[in-house]
Amino acid sequence: MTISRRRLLQAGLFGVASATVGMTAACGDDDSSGSTGGDSKDLSLWYWSGGLSDKVVADVSTQFSDITFKATQVGGSFKDKLVTTITSRQFMPDITGIKGEDIAYFMGQAGQFLDLNTLGAGDLKSQYLEWKWKQGSTTDGKLIGFPIDIGPTALFYREDIFKKAGLPSEVADVTAATSTWDAFFEQGAALKKALPGTFMVGEAAEVFDMAVGQTTKRYADADKKFIGDQEHIRNAWDLATKAVALGISFKVASGGQDANAAWNQGTLPAKLGAAWVALDIKSAAEKTSGKWRVVPMPGGPANQGGSFLAIPKSSGNPKKAFEIITWMLNADNQARGYTDAALFPSAPAAYKLSALTSPDEFFGGQVTIDVFGPAAEKIPVAYESEYDSVLRESFATELGNVETKGKDPEAAWNDAVSAAKKAGERVGVS
Repeated sequence: MTISRRRLLQAGLFGVASATVGMTAACGDDDSSGSTGGDSKDLSLWYWSGGLSDKVVADVSTQFSDITFKATQVGGSFKDKLVTTITSRQFMPDITGIKGEDIAYFMGQAGQFLDLNTLGAGDLKSQYLEWKWKQGSTTDGKLIGFPIDIGPTALFYREDIFKKAGLPSEVADVTAATSTWDAFFEQGAALKKALPGTFMVGEAAEVFDMAVGQTTKRYADADKKFIGDQEHIRNAWDLATKAVALGISFKVASGGQDANAAWNQGTLPAKLGAAWVALDIKSAAEKTSGKWRVVPMPGGPANQGGSFLAIPKSSGNPKKAFEIITWMLNADNQARGYTDAALFPSAPAAYKLSALTSPDEFFGGQVTIDVFGPAAEKIPVAYESEYDSVLRESFATELGNVETKGKDPEAAWNDAVSAAKKAGERVGVS
């Protein structure tokens, strides 16, 4: 069974609540500027499998031969282990990764990390996507997380299955035919009619998350006020439940054997997802190479995933740690990260490098950066609360009830909002 990065990302999202209260009590929001002194020759890095290019990480010791560098891939719940380490204030790495779904939470603990602007990050800001840089910054402008990668979204589809169904199948034609959500749903209904047992959408939550990501708001605002009952979430809900009502949802999540088999068999010939989903599809459906294509996501771009590197205040050599970070995440090495681990670069200069401009034979020789590059630069900027993942969970649960148990969408919406408000109250969202 192949576990997709999407499923791991969702597992991280749903696990945020467990550590929130304990860490907030244990760690104060100290001045994050800290000291930039220290000249330790032994530096360490924590990251997770697939979080960085292993080849780039291995080259740090050669590039920085004046230090001893130890990189550790931390298994299990990375966030929980980092929280525990910060709370105990022992055995902290000199550099640590922070997953994109966790960055809002760690903004609440900004005092535990150095403001990278004090080390010269401001001079590099123009080299990275503005919205991603902002995502790694506190509201008062401290840069806590240096951008690793991003997750611009798109529609992946099987060209051969679309053609068999009599649908538009060439990239330009599919782009035009699926530019809006309504148009996308029309194509999904046509696909189902032409090829019964074939579905355009994997699961309702897939549509919901993408539609939420296309907005400039989430589930709570900067004042810790609940906004999950507002129009932007309701619109996403209505789109997701429309997919269910039309019968175009396969009702199966990515990453499991059923979805993998459907990708191979052509009964699920489409996937809404981030750039890194390409690696999931390639791994799960290797024999379909050459049959897939990519077009812009219906309704506009969104972002899913993408992480950061940070320097804890306890780092023994912050200046050297920052040198290592900026070397690992320069445009050339981000291009290597795309080749090695499907980490889509946060530095636009990488989009012009051969690793991204070369035709991808799995996608029929398509140059997929032509889709993902423009999407990356148009991601809507949204305030992301550390409580968003807690508040989202009830909506995902109730969408599942609509999709698999036939629950009335309006009743499910009311129950989702009610449960989200109660969950918010438990963590201080009013």
